[in-house]
Amino acid sequence: MTKYTLPALLAATLLAGCSLAPTYQRPAAPVAGQWPSGPAYGGDTATQATKGNAADIGWREFFADARLQKLIELALANNRDLRVAMLNVEKTRAQYQIQRADLFPAIDATGSGTRQRLPADLSSSGRAGVSGKYSASVGFTAYELDLFGRVQSLKNEALEQYFASGEAQKSAQISLVSEVASQYLTLRALDEQQKVVTDTLTAQQSSYDLTKKRFDVGTVTALDLSTADSQVQTAKSNLASLMQQRAQAENALVLLVGQPLPADLPQGNAFDAQGLLADLPAGLPSDLLERRPDIAQAEHQLKAANADIGAARAAFFPSISLTGSYGTASSELSNLFKGGQLAWSFIPQINLPIFDWGKNAAGLDVSTTGKKIAVAQYEKSVQSAFREVSDALTARAMLEQQIAAQEALVKSETQRYQLAELRYRNGVDSALTLLDAQRSLYSAQQGLIQARLARLTNQVTLYKALGGGWLEHSAATGEALPKADAAS
Repeated sequence: MTKYTLPALLAATLLAGCSLAPTYQRPAAPVAGQWPSGPAYGGDTATQATKGNAADIGWREFFADARLQKLIELALANNRDLRVAMLNVEKTRAQYQIQRADLFPAIDATGSGTRQRLPADLSSSGRAGVSGKYSASVGFTAYELDLFGRVQSLKNEALEQYFASGEAQKSAQISLVSEVASQYLTLRALDEQQKVVTDTLTAQQSSYDLTKKRFDVGTVTALDLSTADSQVQTAKSNLASLMQQRAQAENALVLLVGQPLPADLPQGNAFDAQGLLADLPAGLPSDLLERRPDIAQAEHQLKAANADIGAARAAFFPSISLTGSYGTASSELSNLFKGGQLAWSFIPQINLPIFDWGKNAAGLDVSTTGKKIAVAQYEKSVQSAFREVSDALTARAMLEQQIAAQEALVKSETQRYQLAELRYRNGVDSALTLLDAQRSLYSAQQGLIQARLARLTNQVTLYKALGGGWLEHSAATGEALPKADAAS
């Protein structure tokens, strides 16, 4: 066995490098080479390409609020969706290792013993007797020589699926960081809205008390008093609604964090002092191919589909499997390891497909169509990423203008309310004018809070859309979070 088998195995190993998988080529990105520009984008966004990339900015540097940083840290440790994504990486890694093991023969040590009694009418000697057989050997069973790369292609497919699961984990973390930040900012905005409603309620209650006194002495009508009371009750209703919204928003944040919010969280920044980076560098659209984990995940899945074609093609060619063993055998257990009991076997087997009723052809069609689907999914992921960034860029430009206009409106309505209140208290103007000014100021203040929240949320969205949120610290100031180990 030794003289003839080893050269055969060596030759088979040299031939095993053949692969029938198509040469992989990344599909051309079906998007423009530059971000959209024009008045809706605040000018030419192409100049932002020289400023770096948002994906290199760590989330601790992007979010300056110490309370928010702690919440993100807790979410990364406890969020169940992220935990599932991490476990999926471990699962696909194990699946890859299972598939990779098929490249090598599985060596097993076996021992067996048999004692058998035959009656006289079944014995060749015509007499009843007891016989035995014992063996101990080392060998392998049905090891496939990968002459046409079928096993190698399946291994490559499993490897790409493993890499895809790693990118899915990155995508889950980036989304989690974004969701925690957006929910926290929503809480801060609701706190700010409650403050505005409380101040408005105080002012409206004061106006109602003054109107009530004047109604008692007959200087205002019942309509004025009823209108003032309506404003007070509306403010109370708004306050109760905001309290409900805040409680629900906090519940949503608890779900994201994965545990009850600790009592010793750091003090958070005020809503208007969050300090997010206002001018995130967008880079070039081509950067998304490397920076967005969902795009990288789609490309790994495309590579896996490409490798699957190689396995489907190999099914048309002969397959050779080997079974062999080397050890000792004896009819008596006491003689098993004595000299002269050497036993070995070598069983090659070749399987040549001749007629399978179109099964292999259909399998190749399935693999080829699967690759076409993977190409379309990859291109769609690129287009979706391009749209998300483009939408965030135009929102960034337009929201700045909206906030500037809303701030001017609040200033104007504040002056109007102050004048109306002064004129009402001096008996120059009616209560209806004062109440209308209060209502307009309240609406303008709430609109300003909503516009500022939209700006902050858009900054978070743009950060996520550009691939930011995977690094804990920026590349220049710290280390990246540990990534899944690369399998070879």
